[in-house]
Amino acid sequence: MSALLSLRDVWIEYGDRIVIERLSLDIEAQSFVSVVGPSGAGKSSFLRLILGQEAPTRGDILLDGEPLTPECGPDRGVVFQRYSVFPHLSVLRNTMLGLECPQAPLMGRLFGAARRAARDEAAAMLEAVGLGHSLDLYPAQMSGGMQQRLAIAQALVMRPRILLLDEPFGALDPGIRADMHALITRLWRDYSLTIVMVTHDIREAFSLGTRVLTLDKRRHDPHAPHRFGATVVYDLPLNNRSGPAASEDGSITID
Repeated sequence: MSALLSLRDVWIEYGDRIVIERLSLDIEAQSFVSVVGPSGAGKSSFLRLILGQEAPTRGDILLDGEPLTPECGPDRGVVFQRYSVFPHLSVLRNTMLGLECPQAPLMGRLFGAARRAARDEAAAMLEAVGLGHSLDLYPAQMSGGMQQRLAIAQALVMRPRILLLDEPFGALDPGIRADMHALITRLWRDYSLTIVMVTHDIREAFSLGTRVLTLDKRRHDPHAPHRFGATVVYDLPLNNRSGPAASEDGSITID
């Protein structure tokens, strides 16, 4: 497959503090890239670069061969560990909001045929993530797993090409987490997504990903630790195109 996203000698610096240095890699379309590494190794900064929330201090980021502008775009969606849902809106309205705001930026609400189309599209996405019977619920009435499904629906209803996951399952108990693994794998295949997921769970990284990247510092100076940044120290391709399957005891196996 061709490279969808390319980073070329990317650096992130804040004054004399270097967070990421000499980062160069290609991410293929429809791959599932797991990113691991110690705390403070720049994993969240790496996601912000791809999302467009942050521009590199040096280097280039290309999407389909074109420079990536430092702004969030509809071709990239994100799901965080903390559920990014609006407590005062129903499940359906939470999901519709992403469709309504770009078309009605002042009021954040569509009317007539446009609203019916947005409602139908949001309802179909909620059905795809297993919330088809929960359209009128509010987040306070939902479990953690249901709220994370809603956050995924919010991201995917915009039809992004790249889905960024920032520790999305870390707050869930093991049983729900296994269900979410199966869900994200199915959505990855069904929607031909390219996924980049940050996780602290090594087992999760290897069971879900087609590739595992480790971000860490190659150089350490105990007298000036801020002067060296992280980069990719391990890049492991995996033969894991079909993703994990949950066995009857809830464990994860690779197809």
